[in-house]
Order: sequence, then structure tokens, then C-alpha cells
Amino acid sequence: MSEETQKTTESAAQTAPQPAASCEVFFDGDCPLCRAEIGLYQRSGADARFTNVADADNTPEDLTQAEALSRFHVRKADGTLVSGAAAFAELWKATPGWRWLGHIGGTPPFVWVGEALYRFFLIFRPRLQKAMRRMG
Repeated sequence: MSEETQKTTESAAQTAPQPAASCEVFFDGDCPLCRAEIGLYQRSGADARFTNVADADNTPEDLTQAEALSRFHVRKADGTLVSGAAAFAELWKATPGWRWLGHIGGTPPFVWVGEALYRFFLIFRPRLQKAMRRMG
């Protein structure tokens, strides 16, 4: 394939309408921990659109960039924005092999326990990010 043909093909692929995903995931693309986890879901074939909110232009209009970066957010197909454990449950529901966990994890009392664990994790997230950056 010639270089010009390849560029045309790549350009068409970028502008072609994408099928609607079951949810949109907002993640911190500057966070190595977050990128690694999002990569796992992408490789698993998640039916989701992944949006890097480290780029201010990608911040959802109903959140500030600081809010978007501070917690994990997912917009459900019906437009509802959820965060924390509920957001993970929505992403899991959209991911083959994880759907069962999403259905269980999104219901009380599991979502409450998950939210408590997620809030605890957020305390240590900055330290984990620094450690991952040092490891390369």
C-alpha cells in the first residue's frame, strides 16, 4: 500500500461514523495506572467509548476538568452520568467476561461496599501514580 493510500485509509477510518457504544468512559490519560486499566478493558473488547479527560477539550459539559480527573466517570447510554463504583459497574457490564461482575457490583449492597473501597483507594492514588511514573 502506498503512503498516500495508507493516509487516505487512515483518514477515512478516523472520520467514519462509529457505532454507538453502550457507555462513554471518562479517564485520566495522564495517569499511568488509569491508562493501564483502560487498556485492559479495551483489549477485553469493552463496548465503550473511551475519552481522555486529561485533554481539557474532552471534559464533559456537566463536569469541570478537575471533577472529571478526580473520580472515574461513565455516561450510560441513557445519558446518566455515574462515578466511582457505579461507574466501574457500568463499564464491566459493557465488557465481555466482566458483565456478571457489573450486574452484581452495580446492586446494593455491593455497590455501597465498592464505593467505600474506591474512596479508600483514592487516598492512595497519587502515591501509586508517582510510583508507576518512576517505574516507567
